[in-house]
Amino acid sequence: MRPQRAVGIAGYGAYVPRYRIKTEDISSVWRSKGARAPAVAEKSVCGLDEDVVTMAIEAGRTALARSKVDPEAIGAVWVGTESKPYAVKPTATLVAEALGLTPHVVAADMEFACKAGSEAMQAAVAFVGSGMVGGALAIGMDAAQSRPNDALEYTAGCGGGAFLFAPAEQSLATVEASLSHVTDTPDFFRRETAHYPQHGGRFTGEPAYFQHTLAASRKLLAELGAKAEDFAHAVFHQPVPKFPERAGRELGFKKAQLVTGLVAPRVGNTYAGSSLLGLAAVLDIARPGERIFFCSYGSGAGSDAFSFKVTERIVEAQKTGVPVQVWLDRRKALPGYGHYLRLRGKVRES
Repeated sequence: MRPQRAVGIAGYGAYVPRYRIKTEDISSVWRSKGARAPAVAEKSVCGLDEDVVTMAIEAGRTALARSKVDPEAIGAVWVGTESKPYAVKPTATLVAEALGLTPHVVAADMEFACKAGSEAMQAAVAFVGSGMVGGALAIGMDAAQSRPNDALEYTAGCGGGAFLFAPAEQSLATVEASLSHVTDTPDFFRRETAHYPQHGGRFTGEPAYFQHTLAASRKLLAELGAKAEDFAHAVFHQPVPKFPERAGRELGFKKAQLVTGLVAPRVGNTYAGSSLLGLAAVLDIARPGERIFFCSYGSGAGSDAFSFKVTERIVEAQKTGVPVQVWLDRRKALPGYGHYLRLRGKVRES
């Protein structure tokens, strides 16, 4: 899929909470001695004054500051998440108001599990590419939920990224093409009255993540007439490090092209923010002329694949805002699993 007019990323930002819980602290409560260590060493945890709204605002401010786009030209704000603070009330209006983009703006929340953020990116490309708006802000952010003593408890982190899309001449990375691949695959879900999501066990790997990620990626590469070696960087959804590593390997990407070791082991799976956080990390180090391959994954299930080409504007953009590496390094370890339960509101009176 290509828009009618060339579009690209004009600004980007990220946010990761300061607090971290070591997964060995979780293991000491729930797992027997000698059990295999979790794939993620630690994960990010929201503070008492943080949620999807506050994190999205922080990332959005950085994206706007890095761009040269007039705020008056921004006509759409979408927030992709599966952990919004209100069951019935849009997150996007709160974020748009805080960023000074209201009232004449399209605003809505996106939902598609872990690809809700890239779904917002697709909509932003379409709106700007059709000429309907001069700029559109797409955010993927989550305060990921997980039931105690569930496998997700060892990987579900908090954080994400924001990307402002605008015409190509204002962009630091242009969109070469994108496409989506979706099917009805029940690998992960949360019913209306449930506190925590469930995962479909054996559906999670082969028929879910790998089928959709590989299918979308191969289709996009074929449409571009490109190969893995044509890209300097590759970003995939990062539930645990081994999933994107395997997907990248099967597509022909080398380990040096992947960002899995930079993000996933240090903050966990930030759901809608996972692949977007990885993309922001790549933009922090990308050089003009390089190409970036990107493919998200969302349970339920689907993948959005993009190809970006970095422009000269990236140099100036990298001089402003907070790099992802700073958010990762700005960590404070929680004193134990009990403190983590309190921060995440997992101890209930009834």
